[in-house]
Amino acid sequence: MAWQGLMAEFLQVPAVTRAYTAACVLTTAAVQLELLSPFQLYFNPHLVFRKFQVWRLVTNFLFFGPLGFSFFFNMLFVFRYCRMLEEGSFRGRTADFVFMFLFGGVLMTLLGLLGSLFFLGQALTVMLVYVWSRRNPQVRVNFFGLLTFQAPFLPWALMGFSLLLGNSILVDLLGIAVGHIYYFLEDVLPNQPGGKRLLLTPSFLKLLLDAPQEDPNYLPLPEEEPGLLQQ
Repeated sequence: MAWQGLMAEFLQVPAVTRAYTAACVLTTAAVQLELLSPFQLYFNPHLVFRKFQVWRLVTNFLFFGPLGFSFFFNMLFVFRYCRMLEEGSFRGRTADFVFMFLFGGVLMTLLGLLGSLFFLGQALTVMLVYVWSRRNPQVRVNFFGLLTFQAPFLPWALMGFSLLLGNSILVDLLGIAVGHIYYFLEDVLPNQPGGKRLLLTPSFLKLLLDAPQEDPNYLPLPEEEPGLLQQ
């Protein structure tokens, strides 16, 4: 019964958050069970473009390391801030949300080539946190009961936490940089004098993922109006 209740709760999570979180957990479980190896998942340009192992373009965003504190920490932030974005500023705009993932993933992959980064899931997490924090600047965040600050400082707090754990902050900086580029192009530039939106979600994504909008000029037929339906 507890499992059924947990599954019912999970199915209420928005689709993109549910799919990405599940993919990360299943990938990590497969590695833990030795069904997959991290060497089959990491980003390697030579293997991608010469050996056509194109799945690496996706799988390097799904593996956050073996089960442990770092994995659960990242999953907590992925689930929380991905969900808040999808239920908040992207509510009813699933195609735009997926396009943000695609834009961020492509840009991180290109920039990751310069830094020889093999796994970019943490950078994507930081990007989600950054975009949410810039769109909610007045929200006060309690960081594990230790610090309380305004939301825009959260990505930098995560980078400081990575530094304390002895991890490289290059991945965090990449996530912040890509998040800022997206935020600038999507939220800042269009609101400037003479500015315009440069990030336009492809029409096929909207047709595939977004519910069709009702035509405001549509006049219902008499039999469709309440109280007039006759058997």
